[in-house]
Amino acid sequence: MEKKAIFGGTFDPIHNGHLHIAYEALYRLNLDRIIFMPSGNPPHKYEKDIADSRIRYEMVKMAIREEEKFEINDYEIRKKNISYTYETLSFFKHNYPKVMWHFLTGVDCLMDFDTWKNIDEIMEMCKLIVFNRPGYDKEKILEQKEKLESEHNKEIIFLDIPLLEISSTEIRKAVKENRNIRYFLPEGVYNTIKELKLYI
Repeated sequence: MEKKAIFGGTFDPIHNGHLHIAYEALYRLNLDRIIFMPSGNPPHKYEKDIADSRIRYEMVKMAIREEEKFEINDYEIRKKNISYTYETLSFFKHNYPKVMWHFLTGVDCLMDFDTWKNIDEIMEMCKLIVFNRPGYDKEKILEQKEKLESEHNKEIIFLDIPLLEISSTEIRKAVKENRNIRYFLPEGVYNTIKELKLYI
């Protein structure tokens, strides 16, 4: 049975930190593929002004084009309504039943996982993989992990990897302040931001 992970996010923009996380998950967990899933209308970020979904999609596509085990899917950005994780997983589980599905997300999502919709279904349909982020206490992460595992009787994988301290928020801020962002991003993504004058 193939093992695939959906890596969801706004990717506004995708950067080298995202790619580093995906590579680590791929090889440490012996996955067959990572599917990048740019979000359309994420419920937790509805109040934020994010770049057009098609532009974010194209930036991800450019960023991963040289890695044969990375792919991209536009399921969420094709949806007109809010994108809920349980619906995305349900779609893939139904259409690709012979795949063992994983869902890759940051510890920020783990910490507020109780607020997600239909979390029992999410835990049933996939194995959750969470990666660390700067500013989070490891002890608290492990406490929350154990709490959720106990409540749902499911294992959660904590991907404790060396962090590249890059964030999409900081990149957008740097663009506004006319600082150099070239070394945070794949070349094609950098060029798109410059050509389209994104985040100014």
